[in-house]
Amino acid sequence: MKRPGKALLRGLLGLFLLGLVMALTDPARVLAQLRQAQPVWLLVGLLAAMASNIVSALRWRALARWLGAEVGWLDACRWYFQAMGLNALLPGAVVGGDLYRAMALRRTGQDTAAAGWSVVLDRVSGLWMLCAMGGLGAAACADVLAPWLRLPAGAFAMLTLAATLLWLALPWALPLLLRWSPARLQGGWLVPLRLAVARPHFRRLWVGQALASAAVQVLSAAALAAGGMALGVALPALVWAWAIAPVFLMAALPLSVGGWGTREAAAVAALAPFGVAAPAAVGVGVIYGVYGLAQGALGALAFGLPRSAGR
Repeated sequence: MKRPGKALLRGLLGLFLLGLVMALTDPARVLAQLRQAQPVWLLVGLLAAMASNIVSALRWRALARWLGAEVGWLDACRWYFQAMGLNALLPGAVVGGDLYRAMALRRTGQDTAAAGWSVVLDRVSGLWMLCAMGGLGAAACADVLAPWLRLPAGAFAMLTLAATLLWLALPWALPLLLRWSPARLQGGWLVPLRLAVARPHFRRLWVGQALASAAVQVLSAAALAAGGMALGVALPALVWAWAIAPVFLMAALPLSVGGWGTREAAAVAALAPFGVAAPAAVGVGVIYGVYGLAQGALGALAFGLPRSAGR
């Protein structure tokens, strides 16, 4: 099947998934929830989501410069928000925009490998901290989540916490992995990584990346929580720290356009143990999806529509 056909199929699949989730949770109740959303909390959520993506753009800029690709902070923000507009229109929630960022950076004359690795490591950094925060949130909510999995709360908390700590330690193994890589992989695409890791301030930069990624996820959780507050869903902060992992990971799967349908289904599953009714959980997912659309539109208006990478 050709690409336009696949994109159309995924778009239809996303609409089908969203429609199915709403149908199973009573569309009238979902729409009633959304109509009663409190504007102040909606605005707070949008501002938190925007702040999260601005920090993400600056994190990507720091990574690109560490790899030897120079990019100004304004260009980093412009390309990041343009990429968000593409992500809202393409399957999944990350791939198309990531490719656009790498190509935009390459168009400025930067090294192809450095441009590519900057986007890959930026995405991996975000995924790493997202899973870590979800794990910490799950461990803190063990008394609620463990019974759903038919596990003792203490054992669930200890296993989840241990796995999360091991996960947090993984990036520090990067220098060893590069040192032990096969000889045939020593050059080419690995050159920017090897040079960057050999610099004296590698550990300090990686700590900065970790802190930036943590800030991104805290702000993202705040945006999701504000969407919940707009609908009257008041939960402890640690619950939202847990919920962002399944919600955002499912939204990133290339099963639909912009994560529609998969994000809402994940919100229902993640919040059900805490007594959140399905219509409210679907509403939370829809609101976060609208935040993404609004930011993509704002990015297009403020910085211009994305241009073809071949120009």
